[in-house]
Amino acid sequence: MAAEMIIDMIKTYSGRVPIQARLRYDVEASTVLILFGPSGSGKTTILRSVAGLEWPEEGRIQFLSRTWLDTKSGIRVSPQDRQIGYMPQDYALFPTYSVAGNIAYGLGALASQDRNRRVAEVVELFQLQGLEAAKPRELSGGQQQRVALARAVAPRPQLLLLDEPLSALDAPTRLQLRGELRSLLKQLALPSIIVTHDWAEALTMGDVMAVMGEGQIHQVGKPHEVFSRPADAEVARIVGVEMVVQGQVIENENGLATVAVNGTRLKGLSSDAIGAAVYVCIRAEDVVLEPAGSGMTSARNHLKGVVCDIAPQGVMVQVTIDCGFLLTATVTRRAVEDLCLVPGVSVIAAIKAGAVHLVPRSVA
Repeated sequence: MAAEMIIDMIKTYSGRVPIQARLRYDVEASTVLILFGPSGSGKTTILRSVAGLEWPEEGRIQFLSRTWLDTKSGIRVSPQDRQIGYMPQDYALFPTYSVAGNIAYGLGALASQDRNRRVAEVVELFQLQGLEAAKPRELSGGQQQRVALARAVAPRPQLLLLDEPLSALDAPTRLQLRGELRSLLKQLALPSIIVTHDWAEALTMGDVMAVMGEGQIHQVGKPHEVFSRPADAEVARIVGVEMVVQGQVIENENGLATVAVNGTRLKGLSSDAIGAAVYVCIRAEDVVLEPAGSGMTSARNHLKGVVCDIAPQGVMVQVTIDCGFLLTATVTRRAVEDLCLVPGVSVIAAIKAGAVHLVPRSVA
């Protein structure tokens, strides 16, 4: 039987939606679970419950062969006895302690010589040599993150819990550390749970992803599969699929379905029967804009539309097109200039069939 992590809990708060989480997945030596969802969805509550810092009113939490919580049996294992490494979102480094002092904080049970040896090992692992005597205020954001992670890892935990580990960093540092953190977790061969609302972090670091919304887990799977194949419209919205509209399958041949959306026809990959009601989900990054009257590309879908809104978003621009329904595309500023995109201009939206995801929906 495979080693498992089981979370089945209910945690309530006054004036808030209760957290009702049910999750079960196989755990290997370096499995990274991503808890993904918007702020307030319950991600951190689950993480803190696994750590023993929150106590659900009902449920069970089991890691490998150990039961940490079972309200029916009265089992409540303390945080200290769970052998967990925990890194909060703000790192919570002790400001008056040096780097070495912060790392050594959880090693009080070791003899002085063993403690110093372990601190030296972790300093080398996290590339903190030369900073042992520095205080947190003297460190960069990336260095502070490394120290906080080193402190969590130093006691050799069985499970590592990271709450938004990159959110306190600037964008260039986040980009650099995503891959480094993933490599480090694999090198440590330490099962981990990471809370994030950043899709790039989820795709970069996760082996398994649980999508949360309104206190519930809606879908569990490999990150790229969840993003490209959301189980329902709610998951599609949470993971950032910018367009979710209702449609109906009107043709289906060899797994290629034609779906009608407000009089517009789209082709997508689906085995749904003719007449089936579906949600049509398209991510903005999968929409390519072309000038009206241009030659056709290899994409299955070429939708005529009119630009109705342009919204800059950092280095990119979000363009909304009326194609009989509102469709969103994310393009560069250069593309906006080259295509002379302004409200009222006609364009062609090209979308490959594989980028049109059809989610079955129930009809009341």
